Amino acid sequence: MTFSIHGLAVSRGISIGRAVLVASSRADVAHYFVEVDKIDAEITRVRVARNAVTDEITRLQKDLPKDAPHELAALLDVHLMLLQDESLISGVKHWITDRYYNAEWALTTQYEIIARQFDEMEDEYLRERKADLEQVVERILRSMKGVGSPVQPLNRPGSGRKSQQDLLLDDTTDVPLVLVAHDISPADMLQFKQSVFTGFATDVGGKTSHTAIVARSMDIPAVVGARSASQLIKQDDWVIIDGDAGVLIVDPSPIILAEYGFKQRQGELERERLNRLKNTPSLTLDGQRVELLANIELPEDTAGAVKAGAVGVGLFRSEFLFMNRESKGLKRLPNEEEQYQAYRQAIEGMHGLPVTIRTVDIGSDKPLDRNDRGQETHLNPALGLRAIRWSLADPPMFLTQLRAILRAAAHGQVNLLVPMLAHASEIRQTLSLIDQARAMLDSQGTPYGPVRLGAMIEIPAAALTLKLFLRYFDFLSIGTNDLIQYTLAIDRADEAVAHLYDPCHPAVLRLIADTIAECNAQGKGVSVCGEMAGDVAMTRLLLGLGLRSFSMHPSRILAVKQQVVRADAGKLQSWAAQVLASEEPAALLLD
Repeated sequence: MTFSIHGLAVSRGISIGRAVLVASSRADVAHYFVEVDKIDAEITRVRVARNAVTDEITRLQKDLPKDAPHELAALLDVHLMLLQDESLISGVKHWITDRYYNAEWALTTQYEIIARQFDEMEDEYLRERKADLEQVVERILRSMKGVGSPVQPLNRPGSGRKSQQDLLLDDTTDVPLVLVAHDISPADMLQFKQSVFTGFATDVGGKTSHTAIVARSMDIPAVVGARSASQLIKQDDWVIIDGDAGVLIVDPSPIILAEYGFKQRQGELERERLNRLKNTPSLTLDGQRVELLANIELPEDTAGAVKAGAVGVGLFRSEFLFMNRESKGLKRLPNEEEQYQAYRQAIEGMHGLPVTIRTVDIGSDKPLDRNDRGQETHLNPALGLRAIRWSLADPPMFLTQLRAILRAAAHGQVNLLVPMLAHASEIRQTLSLIDQARAMLDSQGTPYGPVRLGAMIEIPAAALTLKLFLRYFDFLSIGTNDLIQYTLAIDRADEAVAHLYDPCHPAVLRLIADTIAECNAQGKGVSVCGEMAGDVAMTRLLLGLGLRSFSMHPSRILAVKQQVVRADAGKLQSWAAQVLASEEPAALLLD
């Protein structure tokens, strides 16, 4: 009987295949008490398994393919850090030594305790890291059972010994396979490209979970947060994974199967058509030139940006150079030379195209290293010491970054972007420190280049005082993710109010429209660099509002370009005005 399971759409595309199930190791853990003379042996079992997992992940890091998404390397670092987490290690020892729990019981008990701490965190991204802890515990449990990765490449027919999945599926090894699991770790994801799985679905996970992030970067159809999918779906069931709608269709009828097979082929043809647009100028039907820029996290991401046809980098998130360094055995903060080399690499990787470097956007809610959280409790971290507030609170650190950016600007076009400004005093402090950084380089005789200065508009206060900002800055960049959250007072991580997070709310659209209009009136540059920039449902509206610069994940550039070349920007102006005046703008976007 056909039935559907709804989850979260996190990676576009459609995958059709027979299900290979991977059960959660935690669901099958024995619970028993051990004798006093067995305590040391139980502790040793956990230590040996943990060391085996550490060695496995370290080996995967060493053998990381050149084309592996950079997110994977960062996520493997997170898992290594969690494996060394003192609260996990000492907690397991406590349960074995003091309560006489067996090793598996002690490990899962300590996991539950730490998991509750993650649940209480305010920040959505940090709360999602609970999934990484769960994946680490799963790998340790599998190691204790002698079970390997669930995403090992399957043996092909005639290759000798059959794998477990071959035996399960018998004569179906030539058909496409999809993976259904409670969760999939980054280390397992690394093997996804070498496996025969064409898509996956998990019970847990959110749009900002590491599994979702990697799936998007690898362009794998995926649905996460499908609750009890791994219990409802049976081994070898036919499953359709609709990564566009966030739906799993189990045991589809021939008619449904044919319909989705057609959609799948259409998707493949669409990707081929989009690829032909790579070298097509980004011009509207009425001749308006539109910049399509890339958002990147690390210098090596520039290769993907160039490949996608980006005409520059609209957002280089420099904070990724600062994060999780202590777990890698590096100094707590990158020094000036290290940052300079990273920025220079990105600039040279864009071959003369402009690169916009955002100063570090990090703070109390997004610590440099997990241990930095200490015992502090941040009642409302999204409104705390973060971004430019954090930088201004540590002038030596900020000056180091500013000097590195200015030096890198000698090698190409650089725009310097400052996040989360709201006050005139913050603007003046920031500009003063930039002047101070230039003076320090002058006194050393160190060469540096010119930079255009820009500010992020992501706080309503900034959007309402545009004339102040445009007196000091050459361009503005609208960070729609935070602007929506702050305008509507919505915590996207709170399921009770997440449905109220609305990019099309009239107040949000008015702030965006006014920012674009004021910048255009004053001849200053303006771009959108949030999720809205890569959402093709919003492209026509943004064009109608006068936006001519979009910055997004490289994978979205060609889809947005298709919307651009089909649009008449002049004719869209009156329609955009109607959308702004509407009480239900989202309804007009569907017209």
